[in-house]
Amino acid sequence: MQRLYQREGAGRPPRVRWALEESGAPYEWVVMTPEEGRLEEHARRHPLRRVPVLETADGLLFESAALCLHVADSHPESGLIPAPGAFARGQVYQWAFFAMTELEPAVVGAYVAGRGGDAEVTAKAEQRLEKAWNALAAALGEGAYLVGGEFTIADVVVGGVLESARKFDLLPDDDRVLAYLARLDERPAKQRAYT
Repeated sequence: MQRLYQREGAGRPPRVRWALEESGAPYEWVVMTPEEGRLEEHARRHPLRRVPVLETADGLLFESAALCLHVADSHPESGLIPAPGAFARGQVYQWAFFAMTELEPAVVGAYVAGRGGDAEVTAKAEQRLEKAWNALAAALGEGAYLVGGEFTIADVVVGGVLESARKFDLLPDDDRVLAYLARLDERPAKQRAYT
């Protein structure tokens, strides 16, 4: 059975747990204390002693988006990712990477800038975030989900970033994004992962 390691208070592991819940795969959820996360034992799991880490029969994996994609690939019967070579699969990769390289840095950047007190830095960070929100909203259009209107692992990765934005009170005033988040919130697997 696979084992998902998380640390108390860490923000990214729930998206991996959500992916596992959506896949229906059996797993053990291990929540470490901050002290356990600093031990050498955890350093053998992750070179930077971070979480999440997924321990599988084949070895250890880290980086939350990679873990989500791996879960989807490992459980094709779940329908979380289109077939290899399909254009829609490329779209899944596109939105998963967009979440990690554009949206999440913009959310974190706006949060940090807003706490720093420099108006110019804050304005630049907010502009970057607005561009990312606009790209997401345009992709959603009137669709339910990001890839062909069907729920995929890309929605899990993007949804994880939306959770951070909600936590930082940085969600956009855009009905398309807010309706999308509401649909994600209704998923039983997400509810189990984020409790």
